[in-house]
Amino acid sequence: MTNTETGGQLVLTRNTEAETCADPSSVITLLADSDSTAGSFTSYRSTFAKGAVGAPAHFHTKATELFFVISGSLQVLTGEEVTVLEAGDFLAVPPHTPHAFAAAPGCEADVLFVFTPGMGRFDYLRLLGRVMRGEADAEEIAASAERFDNHYVDSPVWRAALEAAV
Repeated sequence: MTNTETGGQLVLTRNTEAETCADPSSVITLLADSDSTAGSFTSYRSTFAKGAVGAPAHFHTKATELFFVISGSLQVLTGEEVTVLEAGDFLAVPPHTPHAFAAAPGCEADVLFVFTPGMGRFDYLRLLGRVMRGEADAEEIAASAERFDNHYVDSPVWRAALEAAV
């Protein structure tokens, strides 16, 4: 859809038509990738089961990652600090900031993610699902770091937080 007043691209993704990627602990609903937003943003929604680990410590060099917790609680690492986001909380993580996330201990989480500027991330999310289901090798994720601007780092703080949650 084109907005004739601004020349911008309107984006509408119906819930019933959105592609989903599922693994044993989460469901990702793909909402808008950069090719449908003229590169301005990428967005998806993730629902995490209790105990689900969302992403290990990583950073992006080009994009700010936005988190909005729709329901439940999300445990998040930002830099060297671990905090819990509750329903209605919003977090913006700027480029080059190590971060990680998981459902908070004993909780589920439903989270809207937005990356700006946008970049093609849907293939990355599909790959994650295949790895989690045992259909692809984790080495494919490591090999895709530059393509998807997802750079993994070691975080003793995050490892300790995950161990404490068990």
